[in-house]
Amino acid sequence: MRNISDLIEQYLKQMLQESSEGAVEIQRNELADRFSCVPSQINYVISTRFTLEKGYVVESKRGGGGYIRIQRVDLPALKAIHTHIHQTIGTSMEQLAAEGLIYQLEEAGIIDKREASLLRAAVSRDVIAVKLPLRDELRARLLKAMLIALLARP
Repeated sequence: MRNISDLIEQYLKQMLQESSEGAVEIQRNELADRFSCVPSQINYVISTRFTLEKGYVVESKRGGGGYIRIQRVDLPALKAIHTHIHQTIGTSMEQLAAEGLIYQLEEAGIIDKREASLLRAAVSRDVIAVKLPLRDELRARLLKAMLIALLARP
């Protein structure tokens, strides 16, 4: 059975898909009532599953008429992906940022689930078992090379 965080995430993603603007505005308390959970659960889902690394921009306004706005950030067109990869990855990349980029590419359908799993495994700190900052530099080089090879496929 799926947990409440998964259900909230799926609900929000469905709302985003149905939105003509690619953005949704929600009230945290209303969403918490809908899922019979505490408002901090909504905060947790949004802060961990709707991050910039995963392709979302979150804006919140506090107060009586406050809201949380979630907007999907689309990846550039496929022909511009190489440039996007070089700009996003740079010469060094932390594991969390690498996983976020992999997630974004998978969500956009540019890589499949299996490719995403292989990429995550290859750039893991457990696999690249060297000290920082060399580990982040190796991760960036590996991820760039693997993504360019995957995107060059017919």
